[in-house]
Amino acid sequence: MSRQRILVLTASHLCRNPRVVKEAATLGAAGYDVTVMSVSVQARFERMDLELMRGQPFQRVVIDHASPAWPVQLSAFLQRSATWGARHLCRALKLELAQSLGPASALLRLARAHPADLTIVHTEIPIWAAQYLIRDGRRVAVDVEDWYSQDLLYADRHSRPLRLLRAAEAFVLNRSAYASATSDSMAEALAEAYQCPRPITLRNTFPLQPRSRLDRPSGDEPPAFIWFSQTIGQGRGLELFLSAWAQTRHPSRVCLLGDERPGYRQHLLSRVPARRRADIRFLPLVTPEELPRALTAFDIGLALEPNWPRNRDVTISNKLFQYLTAGLAVVATDTAGQSEVLRAVPACGLLIQAHETTLLTAQLDALLGDRARLRACQTAARAAAASQFSWEHDAPRLLAAVDQALRTPTVAPA
Repeated sequence: MSRQRILVLTASHLCRNPRVVKEAATLGAAGYDVTVMSVSVQARFERMDLELMRGQPFQRVVIDHASPAWPVQLSAFLQRSATWGARHLCRALKLELAQSLGPASALLRLARAHPADLTIVHTEIPIWAAQYLIRDGRRVAVDVEDWYSQDLLYADRHSRPLRLLRAAEAFVLNRSAYASATSDSMAEALAEAYQCPRPITLRNTFPLQPRSRLDRPSGDEPPAFIWFSQTIGQGRGLELFLSAWAQTRHPSRVCLLGDERPGYRQHLLSRVPARRRADIRFLPLVTPEELPRALTAFDIGLALEPNWPRNRDVTISNKLFQYLTAGLAVVATDTAGQSEVLRAVPACGLLIQAHETTLLTAQLDALLGDRARLRACQTAARAAAASQFSWEHDAPRLLAAVDQALRTPTVAPA
């Protein structure tokens, strides 16, 4: 008997989309024939993707825009030019085209040519493409890892096809074999906004790593905060946090891990008194495989998501769950999504107001000045990961949803 075929469709590099990797690996290990289809745009990330693929129980197909070969580079240039033009039309004339998201038509053509019993779509372009796959009679599931029509800062939204994205989200959420979201808050918000069945909740958790901060002695060095992202830039809550942190009395360090936006380091340091600038470290981006071990070198993880745009409020960031499994105390802003976690395990750290600094300074000082409390928070964080907030607890929900979807008859094309 042949294995059932699952196509996982994304427009992101795998090294920048751990949710897709966890999903594909889980389904491959469960016996499905899994293919991940994506777009490769940067040689650096392509190398990371190839390393990440070693030993994985799934295969990968890409639209290659990263190879140095001149035909590939010419194709990539034409693609980028078309996307730039589509974004200009959206900004200037409010003309919304899927091309403004990237290689939408190319990814749809590739997906249509790949037979599958179930296609699971992630990220913006695949959600747009899912409308056409469903109309083709394909069985499609949607994973809303971000609420794309409710994302990005005001300055970045003018060239975004927001009406097109909202229409695609509404269509797919109401016609998919199943839908999933990253938090209860997001699932409820999507159901209300689109009058669709409530998506199941699949959190951005991670496999419980073998070692944690608890495996290291507490030591006498000042506690170290860690914040990480693929990009260190504005709109991440760092400015407000550092304003409060700079006023703390107890010594500590803040480490920021990721690729820096040009000029952002100077912008950030200018907001901090000169006496504290030496306590801020900038660290280069590491691979997904290296990150879990790297996090155990720190003490407190920062999840500083803002309350706006709405996507940031209702989702739960990857970093929060990675801090838990690494055994770090957590400082998290009180977004709707992150509040779900901190209400469940309040002993793991601090739930702070997203736009307040005076109280935050006092809260940080109280934690930094009490090593026993800090260790207790780290212990509670690791216990929370082991008991409920790790991929071992979310994977069964994914497998059950896929099994049910594959048992559901496909809908005839409209």
